[in-house]
Amino acid sequence: MSAGIVPYRVESVGQVAGLVWHYLRDHGPATLSKLAREIDAPRDLVMQGVGWLAREDKVQFHEGNRSKLVSLTNTTP
Repeated sequence: MSAGIVPYRVESVGQVAGLVWHYLRDHGPATLSKLAREIDAPRDLVMQGVGWLAREDKVQFHEGNRSKLVSLTNTTP
């Protein structure tokens, strides 16, 4: 787990949301499973980070070939 990320703190959800945003910016659309594997944080925090970004309209969900994908709605921070 990344230094400074403490599970079960609101600040940690915000930090992980930033990691998710940067991952999607750098790598493009990804499944939730891939995000959970690639981001160095507990799976629950990654999912909460995606939810945080969704609430702020920074990500969108769409159908991929086999599963749903998450992508940025725009690339401005």
